[in-house]
Amino acid sequence: MKYSSPLNQQRKICLVGGGIASLASAAYFIKHGAIAGKQITIFEESAVEGGSLDGAGLPASGYVLRGGRMLNFSYRCTYDLLSFIPSLTDPNRTVLSEIEDFNEQVKGNSMARLVENGKTVDVTDMGFCNKDRLDLMEMLAISEEYLGTKTIAEWFGPSFFETNFWFMWATMFAFQPWHSAVEFKRYLNRFIHEFARINTLEGVDRTPYNQYDSIVKPLTKWLKDKGVLFEMEAEVTDLDFRMLGDQLVVEQLHYKQVAYRKAVLLTADDLVLVTAGSMTADSTFGTMYAAPVLSNHRKGSNWALWENIAKECPEFGKPSVFDSRIAESFWESFTVTCEGEQFFDLMEAFTGNKAGTGGLVTFKDSNWLMSVVLAYQPHFIGQPENVTVFWGYGLFPGEVGNFVKKKMSDCTGEEIMIELLSHLKFEEHMAELIQTSNCIPCLLPYITSQFLTRKKGDRPQVVPKISKNLAFIGQFAEVPLDVVFTVEYSVRTAQTAVYELLDLPLQPIPMYEGSHHPTILFKALKSLIR
Repeated sequence: MKYSSPLNQQRKICLVGGGIASLASAAYFIKHGAIAGKQITIFEESAVEGGSLDGAGLPASGYVLRGGRMLNFSYRCTYDLLSFIPSLTDPNRTVLSEIEDFNEQVKGNSMARLVENGKTVDVTDMGFCNKDRLDLMEMLAISEEYLGTKTIAEWFGPSFFETNFWFMWATMFAFQPWHSAVEFKRYLNRFIHEFARINTLEGVDRTPYNQYDSIVKPLTKWLKDKGVLFEMEAEVTDLDFRMLGDQLVVEQLHYKQVAYRKAVLLTADDLVLVTAGSMTADSTFGTMYAAPVLSNHRKGSNWALWENIAKECPEFGKPSVFDSRIAESFWESFTVTCEGEQFFDLMEAFTGNKAGTGGLVTFKDSNWLMSVVLAYQPHFIGQPENVTVFWGYGLFPGEVGNFVKKKMSDCTGEEIMIELLSHLKFEEHMAELIQTSNCIPCLLPYITSQFLTRKKGDRPQVVPKISKNLAFIGQFAEVPLDVVFTVEYSVRTAQTAVYELLDLPLQPIPMYEGSHHPTILFKALKSLIR
């Protein structure tokens, strides 16, 4: 349903950041606000749309994915967005129907979720002691205010971090013991329906290709076809404000594009949506023969802009809570491009899963807490038949490897491959596999910064009370009860911002709450006593 008004036909819409939050916002401005695409401008500092939902490369130079996002039936906002975006290959189908059909054909059921000493671990036993069970149940019941700024490690005893459950839950969602207990609690509540199948990952929905090809490409095409303007390599540096009654109004947007400094004049009726912060800002890449160098002195424009505008008002949050603790928020991913299918064949024999059906394989005894996942092939549009691609990451890149006696962050792609193949006990194939592989490591300084301990007010509301025409979207805006580090969170902030700023008689799609379903609760309880 569209809600047209004369005012909406005149507004300028400025979206800062080209990630999924801005792309979704533009889509909802068009779909429900009846705003013409030509009134919407997206400013992106890089040359590519999609933000953290990236995926690029060529067979010769190697493919790169900085990260991967799981999808789930409970992602109601995301699936609503994808339900009206046409497929790239068939305009009579939607992206959502494409994803649904793919997951109907390629069923997930991991048979090697955890590996230790080169052998798969029986994960039907969660490994809880009674205290672990009580601590989990109490966390589900208590308030976020009670937890405050506690870390996960301050809530659970040491035995909890040795359970199969912790290794599976932590690596599925990228939690670390020093992360926020509040965020962990939100995940427990939000994904309680996954307790019973955490060992098989049957609840994870996958896209036919990587998420850039499967989601970002069709979404940006639809937006461009509607007339949305994309200002690429355009770094928004600051916003100018003035008071209008008791509200702050953005009246000018400043940005740099190539060698030029530019500005956009705005009225109180024009709207600005800012993607505050960035998980993937300042990412650095290595090569097969060179380690990446951690960037800890420069901050991407999303952080710099948020820091500038946060000076205007306490309601705009505290970016320093999230961007000044790199030692607590960085980890390392790696993407491997292989000639042929040898590694995939060995992994199928080892795990019992064909590529695309298994999900994460986590090495429980890895000092780096390393995991890999083999997606259904091809994983990139245009990927040749004789090329395969897989992805992995390590939660503890500051630790020395079990086989390569270096910190993961100091390792080349070749050394990461040696560590991986040694954990798998593929030594007899190592020389050939390394010769036919191109492993590209990536260090991400802020990748789990949204999980860091924080208190109320550190993240701004999507539409702060003092704001007349500014909203915050993305992973660092506050959405009560929902979970960061998900596509769903970004799309929910987009719906919230559009509906509130346009004063539409709409609300974001209600969250799925498994705890309201007796069957889900019963299955979760059974999992706790396994």
